[in-house]
Amino acid sequence: MTLAPKLLFADPKGRVMEHPYLVATLRSGEELVPPQDKPIPLPSAGRLVHLPGRLPVGIDPETGELELVREIKMNGKTFVPNAVGALLPPGYTRTFLPGEVKAEGPVLPQWAYTAAAWGKDGPVAWAIHTDTRSHWDPEKYSTPELKKIVDAHLARFPGNRVLKQLTTCAMLYRCFTSQNVFYVRDEGAIPASVMCNARCVGCISDQPADGPPASHERMNDGPTGEEMGQIGLYHLEHAPGRTMVSFGQGCEGEPLTRWKFIAEAIRYMRERTSRGSININTNASLTKGLEALFDAGLDAIRVSLNSASKELYEAYYKPVKYGWEDVEASIALARERGAYLALNLLLFPGVTDREGEVKALERLVKKYKVDQVQTRSLCIDPIQYLEVARDKGPGGEPQGIRTLLRRLKAARPGLIIGNFARGLDERENAASARR
Repeated sequence: MTLAPKLLFADPKGRVMEHPYLVATLRSGEELVPPQDKPIPLPSAGRLVHLPGRLPVGIDPETGELELVREIKMNGKTFVPNAVGALLPPGYTRTFLPGEVKAEGPVLPQWAYTAAAWGKDGPVAWAIHTDTRSHWDPEKYSTPELKKIVDAHLARFPGNRVLKQLTTCAMLYRCFTSQNVFYVRDEGAIPASVMCNARCVGCISDQPADGPPASHERMNDGPTGEEMGQIGLYHLEHAPGRTMVSFGQGCEGEPLTRWKFIAEAIRYMRERTSRGSININTNASLTKGLEALFDAGLDAIRVSLNSASKELYEAYYKPVKYGWEDVEASIALARERGAYLALNLLLFPGVTDREGEVKALERLVKKYKVDQVQTRSLCIDPIQYLEVARDKGPGGEPQGIRTLLRRLKAARPGLIIGNFARGLDERENAASARR
């Protein structure tokens, strides 16, 4: 007989404990549901976190009734517990949110909170291992020699504003893509923009006074095309194996708002090397600017979106002087120009997998022959996003994250589902497999 996973909770000091008898619940959008869709052992690089101001909800195994845990007594002390969730390492996509109810407390910091519980052999989380490629292994980052190699790269390009920003990102935020620039490997970040033409509710670099603390500080001094080109060229020429550079990072605004400078940077690189791939991570708002980047030599694009329906997309992104129609026009342009086309899909269980949302995404990946969907568990307070998504979009019953991903693959044979960008050789192999 399989034992149901037990509810986890935390005391006021954040110490995580197993409830004596209550079974864990999961959240799918607005609904609290019993355990389902078999969880996985918490990955070694994952961790449990408490959710301040959120009360845990369990299920009484005798009655099957939901029970809100407002107070609990442990070791002779009575206290108000906090709900507990898991944070997952790169390569995993959550399938459910923690089972909790908001009480009194702050807006939660911007992390992708995942349902967690105590299983037979330890902590478990509700997630799918969606990308098993090992080059993003957390153990390969923030190594003891990082500071030394950062200093060496700064000495190589004194005064370069791209490296100034990347130093903060690599050392303070522990950003893997930024660290890759200093390790000189794989996908290297090139931040470009100080401004944005969207006001995303979950923006990690710019939040209103009543929002959660931004998890990154946005760059405040836009680099020149030559500065970006210098860093990108060195990376393309010296990084072994699958090498690529990417404009558009979490520490900046929308890169297309500086498309003229980025076009200059791409030309700078391509006049000196044909090696590797040049990618942009973007909201795809400025189709004219994107066209100029393709003319300069851009070969890959990753379009960020939370939905393929206009109403929900615009409710979250709050676009300024552009709309969903512009995003779709840019996706069409990318397909027309033969670029590698990926979607950076901001997933939220119980919303992204609503029947109407699934159908809209199926249409998008099929119509534009999308090459890859990079799943990204949306980093936001769950209650905050539910308030945005409530009564927005085509609606319908949640189908489950596994079903969503399965249907997308069926809609576009050969579609890659994963969390990480693909290099040129990987793209060619995937294209050959589709033929």
